[in-house]
Amino acid sequence: MIDVLTLLFRWPLLPMRGLIRLAELLRDQADRELHDPAAVQRQLQEAAEARDAGLLTDEELSQIENEAVGRLLRQPTRVISTGPPGQ
Repeated sequence: MIDVLTLLFRWPLLPMRGLIRLAELLRDQADRELHDPAAVQRQLQEAAEARDAGLLTDEELSQIENEAVGRLLRQPTRVISTGPPGQ
């Protein structure tokens, strides 16, 4: 009887819980890509090539380098759940 009542009250919230989980997965993927050393290296290479082509100034290149290296040094903050998945 309790399981039926629990299901009855949780059922309307399942789509919202699924949407929240999807948002968490997208955030985690974005964090991985943002802090990936290979991605930062590609960005730095592209910026250097743009400077060599005259599309960026030395100051703009320096700013891009500082931001890219800063992303590697900063670790994303996350709330770690100790409960079962989905809660």
